Amino acid sequence: MRLAFAGLGVMGFPMAGHLARAGHEVTVYNRSPEKAARWVETYGGRSAATIAEAAQEAEVFLLCVGADDDVRQVVGEALPALRHGAVVVDHTTASAAVAREMALEAAKRGLGFVDAPVSGGQAGAENGQLTIMCGGDPAAFLTVQSVVAPYTKAIRLMGGPGAGQLTKMVNQICIAGVVQGLAEGLHFAKRAGLDPQDVYEAISKGAAQSWQMDNRWKSMGEGKFDFGFAVDWMRKDLGLVLEEAARNGAKLDMTALVDGFYAEVQGLGGNRWDTSSLVARLER
Repeated sequence: MRLAFAGLGVMGFPMAGHLARAGHEVTVYNRSPEKAARWVETYGGRSAATIAEAAQEAEVFLLCVGADDDVRQVVGEALPALRHGAVVVDHTTASAAVAREMALEAAKRGLGFVDAPVSGGQAGAENGQLTIMCGGDPAAFLTVQSVVAPYTKAIRLMGGPGAGQLTKMVNQICIAGVVQGLAEGLHFAKRAGLDPQDVYEAISKGAAQSWQMDNRWKSMGEGKFDFGFAVDWMRKDLGLVLEEAARNGAKLDMTALVDGFYAEVQGLGGNRWDTSSLVARLER
């Protein structure tokens, strides 16, 4: 298919690459042209100078950008250029409100829109092992499901516009609690005079096991955080969660507490540290 992909960050760059390697005709756009040029050198395809140019021939227009205003800008510039029947796929972690807003604007032009935030981090994007939570029309979802297969481990339609973003919020709530638990468990183990690796071997095959434990326990113990999903990004996501909770009445005491802990990590200079850096505030 003829595809366009806007936003070649740590996630978008490899995701668009998987699409090209799967045989799709991919045009990319990035605010910094140098990164788009590097993508073309790596994967082939072509780059466009503007969002509208990238969208002109696309059957599916995908984006993975920063936040709500970025989504509004990119989708707003793409919609007038897309042909009737095209589908927009937004992989950005954004608000449910902006997803509903963009879906309505797309529908006015005879276009589909699917909010499709992802989970799995940079490693998941590079290895084609992302979990994708979708909101939108079932017919548009079927198109999306086949297109994004090259970088998908699991994908599910959760409901109408915005449902994908709401599901991603649940994902971030759960991650925040698990990482804080790991940070405190590791901190406690060290204070108790236990060997962290021995503790991991003892508990990681039981009920305490998690993806975060398997992938972050060792680096947390070593104080290594210069990789992964940045604290700044997590705080952006948790901000979306807490705003939505204020609207729907959900009581998220733990999430609000962990968001405050991440603010402390930012105060330590850890804006770009991985989210597992919650342990740093306990051991500073």
